[in-house]
Amino acid sequence: MNGPQDTSLYTIPLQRLRERVTFGHVAKHHTYPDLLGIQIDSFKEFIQEDVPADDRRLLGLQRAFQSNFPIEDNSGVYELSFLDYFIEKPKYTEEECRERELTYAKTLKARLRLSSKADPSSEDYIEAIDQEVYLGQIPAMTPRGTFIINGAERVVVAQLHRSPGCFFDEAIHPNGTKIFSARIIPFKGSWIEFTTDIHDVMYAYIDRKKKFPVTTLLRALGYSSDEDLLNLFELTEDVSINDFTEDHLGRRVAADVIDLATGEIVAQRDHIVSPELVEMLAGAEVESLRLYRYENPNDEPIIAKTLAKDTARTREDALETIYRQLRSSDPPDLDTAWGLLEKLFFNPKRYDLGVVGRYRINEKLEMSVPLDVTTLTVDDIVSIVKYLIDVRDSKRPVDDIDHLANRRV
Repeated sequence: MNGPQDTSLYTIPLQRLRERVTFGHVAKHHTYPDLLGIQIDSFKEFIQEDVPADDRRLLGLQRAFQSNFPIEDNSGVYELSFLDYFIEKPKYTEEECRERELTYAKTLKARLRLSSKADPSSEDYIEAIDQEVYLGQIPAMTPRGTFIINGAERVVVAQLHRSPGCFFDEAIHPNGTKIFSARIIPFKGSWIEFTTDIHDVMYAYIDRKKKFPVTTLLRALGYSSDEDLLNLFELTEDVSINDFTEDHLGRRVAADVIDLATGEIVAQRDHIVSPELVEMLAGAEVESLRLYRYENPNDEPIIAKTLAKDTARTREDALETIYRQLRSSDPPDLDTAWGLLEKLFFNPKRYDLGVVGRYRINEKLEMSVPLDVTTLTVDDIVSIVKYLIDVRDSKRPVDDIDHLANRRV
């Protein structure tokens, strides 16, 4: 009983363990993707090490260099421009890095050109010097898709981030009022957000700093007068005196009514259209009357309410207001005030939506801006404000921030 036992009776042939029976009429053969290839190909695309300098695509390091160069000094005399970059082989092998607790890395060098002018106003450079510049070490990826950092093998874990673009959301105020907001998230640069309050006034925030009415921003972008803003959002209509009916009674005047013969103001803005006013206009040389499209003041649109809160009346006032909010001081001149706004959202070196952000904004707002335009445009801001008004009026839905369509790896 205690001697060696014959276990062959309990042994199952290996072929029988691996045998699979398929009852389908068509055999299915699945091919599995190269999961490591996702990491390896992405890193190769980032550094483009084996690609000739003239054939490199505008990706990764190449894009980083070209988006930051050339660099000029404050006087405009010197300019530092980028020519190309190259990557040297690692100094130590993978095994040596593990044993010595070193980082497995490659050396990054760039060829730069320093040019100078005799006069800042001149467009021609009189002298140029080309030189190789050591920029640092880049961790090298092993054939297994890993990195060796201080002798320890590490991997990069992909994470989900909020995708660049514009997003619309709603929240509930403590008093029960719905608050609607639109946020423009760039790949690089300042955030801008538009939010309504409990009084249906829309404000703009830049980098979550102090707020100002959204009409102030629109004035700074070129819609300087109240008339421009009202026409932009189609809040007014011109009614001929000959076409007046009882339906127009009780409406409010959107612009001062001037007698063309005398130059006198017959009716001021926000005046209520009454039978007496109609009779007065009949005796004056007035061809048409500009009225608000809404009849009940309680139905006053967001833009009209925002205009009432806007202290700026001209583009200059708007630029000064925005500069004062962001810098806590008065601008030295209007060019400086506009330069601040231009650098924040319209300068490709400081603001970048990325191709993904531009594509998503185009799809969301049904626009056709070229994908290589990765800064904001005035039409982007106007369309987002109009979209937010539609969201507030329940004409369009809000976005689900947690939806995977609004995330990227």
